[in-house]
Amino acid sequence: MTNFMFISGLVGKLSPTDYVGFTFFVGCMAMMAASAFFFLSLSQFDKKWRTSVLVSGLITFIAAVHYFYMRDYWASFGESPTFFRYVDWVLTVPLMCLEFYLILKVAGAKQSLLWKMIVYSIVMLVTGYIGEVIAPESAALWGFISGAAYFAIVYEIWFGEASKLAAAAGGEVLKAHKILCWFVLVGWSIYPLGYMMGTTGWYNSFIPAGNIDVVYNIADAINKIGFGLVIYSLAVKSSKD
Repeated sequence: MTNFMFISGLVGKLSPTDYVGFTFFVGCMAMMAASAFFFLSLSQFDKKWRTSVLVSGLITFIAAVHYFYMRDYWASFGESPTFFRYVDWVLTVPLMCLEFYLILKVAGAKQSLLWKMIVYSIVMLVTGYIGEVIAPESAALWGFISGAAYFAIVYEIWFGEASKLAAAAGGEVLKAHKILCWFVLVGWSIYPLGYMMGTTGWYNSFIPAGNIDVVYNIADAINKIGFGLVIYSLAVKSSKD
């Protein structure tokens, strides 16, 4: 009974027309289900692919936990849970960069590639947080730095060392790499757009301000679960070879 009351205290009441809260809840459930799927499937893969699938499960599990708290924060205060969202991203985005390294190890990827991608992702997120929360009066400057780090990741996977390693690996690895590249280029582009909609800068003349939590929630679920499914598909096909 005490446990039930504790859980009830964490869960705020949502209006039937609260689509932001609804997408927080659906996102939480979808990513928790994806985590269970990835974790329970580990035993069917060759050892070299288990880490990749495990990381996919960790990404969606971390996101699911954060979404539980973000949903309750929204229900309780009616405010965008920016802090929780950035904590989620600073944990999951580097793990998504790790996935590139893990699948490219078959082509000889070195740890220098991994650390380069992680540094880019952390710079992107930390400067984004500074511009959105700590120093909003300089949001355009911090957003520029964050955007530069994002495009550095895009360049690395499309044209840099990661691209060359994927081409050398060929086959299913190359196919998976290209799909993940599209996730980063198209799926992740919603985040800088959301940043500009939520801050003040020169871009407000052509990008209107507004709440973008619904789009963030849908994009998060698609990007993180989609990333994992690409890795899962690669592991299945490679384990059969």
